[in-house]
Amino acid sequence: MNEHIKKATRHTNQNEGLIFEKSSPGKRAFDLPPLDVPSTDPEKTLGTHHRREGVEGFPEVSEIEVLRHFTRLSTWNYAIDLGMYPLGSCTMKYNPRVNEYVARLAGIATEHPLQPQELSQGCLKIMQLLEKCILEITGMDVVTLQPAAGAQGELTGLLLIRAHHEKHGNPRKKVLIPDSAHGTNPATAVIAGYDVENIKSNAEGQVDLAKLREQVTEDVAALMLTNPSTLGIFEQQIPEISEILHAKGALLYMDGANMNALTGITRPGDLGVDVMHLNLHKTFSTPHGGGGPGAGPVAMKRILEPYLPTPVLVEKEGGRLALDFQRKESIGRVKAFSGNFGVLVRALAYILAYGPGVRQATEDAVLNANYIRKNLEGIYDLPYTRPSMHEVVFSDAAQKRHGVNTMDIAKRLIDYGFHPYTTAFPLIVPGALMIEPTESESKEECDLFIDAMKSIAREAQTTPDVVKTAPHTTRVRRLDEVGAARKPILRWKPAKRSEAAD
Repeated sequence: MNEHIKKATRHTNQNEGLIFEKSSPGKRAFDLPPLDVPSTDPEKTLGTHHRREGVEGFPEVSEIEVLRHFTRLSTWNYAIDLGMYPLGSCTMKYNPRVNEYVARLAGIATEHPLQPQELSQGCLKIMQLLEKCILEITGMDVVTLQPAAGAQGELTGLLLIRAHHEKHGNPRKKVLIPDSAHGTNPATAVIAGYDVENIKSNAEGQVDLAKLREQVTEDVAALMLTNPSTLGIFEQQIPEISEILHAKGALLYMDGANMNALTGITRPGDLGVDVMHLNLHKTFSTPHGGGGPGAGPVAMKRILEPYLPTPVLVEKEGGRLALDFQRKESIGRVKAFSGNFGVLVRALAYILAYGPGVRQATEDAVLNANYIRKNLEGIYDLPYTRPSMHEVVFSDAAQKRHGVNTMDIAKRLIDYGFHPYTTAFPLIVPGALMIEPTESESKEECDLFIDAMKSIAREAQTTPDVVKTAPHTTRVRRLDEVGAARKPILRWKPAKRSEAAD
């Protein structure tokens, strides 16, 4: 008798159908009461232009089906609340819940940034305090909170540099970018109207000063330096680099995306940097990804203050704050308002919660990266051996001897319960494995990651096909990534009746 009993599977599984496939005619999540206005003719009540018969193909499901469907789908998501994101360069750290609590406080969450300034003094004071904190951390003189992301911060910085050179009669033609810089830097320079000239790194992954001296001419507007570089190495010669540039009238731009390795320890402004951006989601734990909102404040030296994007936060007599829109030499607006306010609140909450302890967060991030490096050295190839900062870059050279590359290793890592590291970047390391644990991770979590990476290295030697065909535990197996990028299927379409019948 029991052999005829059909076994049930657990509800939370990887075989959830599409919401469209759950649809049945006549199902409703809720019903509206009958129209109770005097006129019973909908066309007279609403007008023909405000009525809709329905949405073709819209799924018809009950409320509990909608709730359960999307709850089950949510269990497929990987999130920082579940485990480590070792994405090098991206700095995927934990977003403390206190940030979210503060951002939702009455009088903050409900404030509209474009309301009259006399009603916005509290919000403007939050922004002013964040500006002061950023200036203290970076060693700069002035800051704008306006840019909406790191890339827009880069563009804002270069537009400030361009305005400065134009004021002195020559916008100049070139921007120098080391091969160890972030990939957005060249694109930003081109958008700002400059030609890009590459600077090769030396054998230690540092800027080659001899080549820099040759390339810095009267046509060079700036050098865009990522520090620490994408190799996770601190550029030790920044004061010398700054002097070389300044001697020719050029400025030093620092990509501050990796400030998680410097905060509380080194101030770029003290090293000769003229302008830099910060990624609040990387260094100051605001939400990351999903298309926004983001924030990329730009800090600068006093020589660039006249060109600040408007509006500029200023303090009037009596301590009253205001937004100044009347600045003749401004580069103009780079965003509708002076930053994404909710994101700025979260960043300030993080900074104030840590206080001087922000240095400890930096030291922990560097410690974690070096702990992972020490445990994986000799198992994975390490192309550059200078001390690592917040991230370490290996290569797949040892595994390639068995036909396994960095993408294979990353895909296999999913089967071990970790989000993949950053693959094939930076470009100056063939087959790069770029790993950044951040300060969020405990020794226990780092040990689990190390064990997983060691296990995959053994598999690459003994059973390489297991690695090359990974992942094996996901609902969707390895994708045709080229096809997915060039011919994406972005929506579900129901099969035609004739196809369904077949």
